[in-house]
Amino acid sequence: MTVSSLHARACALFGGRLQLVGTHDWDRPTPCAEWDVRALVGHVVAEDLWTPPLLAGRTIAEIGDRFDGDVCGPDPVAAFERAAGEAVAAVGAPGALTRTVHLSFGDVPGEEYAWQLFVDHLVHTWDLARALEDDDRLPADLVDAAAAWFAEREPAYRSAGLVGPRIPTAEGAGPQTRLLAAFGRDAGVVTRA
Repeated sequence: MTVSSLHARACALFGGRLQLVGTHDWDRPTPCAEWDVRALVGHVVAEDLWTPPLLAGRTIAEIGDRFDGDVCGPDPVAAFERAAGEAVAAVGAPGALTRTVHLSFGDVPGEEYAWQLFVDHLVHTWDLARALEDDDRLPADLVDAAAAWFAEREPAYRSAGLVGPRIPTAEGAGPQTRLLAAFGRDAGVVTRA
């Protein structure tokens, strides 16, 4: 399984959950303390908007503030579908994974950036499902792939403040619970509106 296909599946998974958001759900709290559903979706849409120019070799300075502010507009679902479609195409484009991507903390190979995008979409799919009080089970193969990739990167992410403190898990906790704990999410705590 390639990271391009993992990324495409995680985007589709997020999009499927997004279809469940009703008119009165946008201000529901999410497991991300600072974000309600609309802010969470805005974060994912912005990430998808950044993907094509970054994979094309543009720098953050060159892109500037183009994706600041409300990137969802009046129809967050349509905004996500457009942005995710372009992001999936960019990640899957020939040569995308071997290009250098200029991120705020330094240059990384396109493949590494694609892994970051995949895992972020997967974890935020869980966040959105929790906010909607929907089935929050993630596909086991995606969880396994994300956990294997993140295992050696967790200390660096935590020291950079990119993820919250690791949540303790019970002995024998399942792979999804352990992955979420690594990203500072407690699978046992339910977010209620």
